[in-house]
Amino acid sequence: QVQLEESGGGLVQAGGSLRLSCAASGRTTRPYAMGWFRQAPGKERDFVAASWSDTYVADSVKGRFTISRDNAKNTMFLQMNSLKPEDTAIYYCAARTGYGGRWIPSRRDEYDSWGQGTQVTVSA
Repeated sequence: QVQLEESGGGLVQAGGSLRLSCAASGRTTRPYAMGWFRQAPGKERDFVAASWSDTYVADSVKGRFTISRDNAKNTMFLQMNSLKPEDTAIYYCAARTGYGGRWIPSRRDEYDSWGQGTQVTVSA
């Protein structure tokens, strides 16, 4: 497993932007997929975006959110633009070590490491 730490959350007005970061440490020498999930109060933890051989972004944020990785620094980013109040949630970074699938993992149970989460609040 790897250890993950998110940063970059905060309060922003609708239409604004935030950039989340996720720093990985530990067993980062093995290939690992990385992803972002979010959980709003009273709701399930939903997939947002993931990076493996390519990137994949959920339809709900497509065109507004961009996922990227800096493998040399073991860091993943989520650039969030045109934020909406419905984007308010705790955003979690996730990783799957030793991943070898052909598809980009988008289910929670496909990941084995999770960060503590960072709060993103978008005001109307």
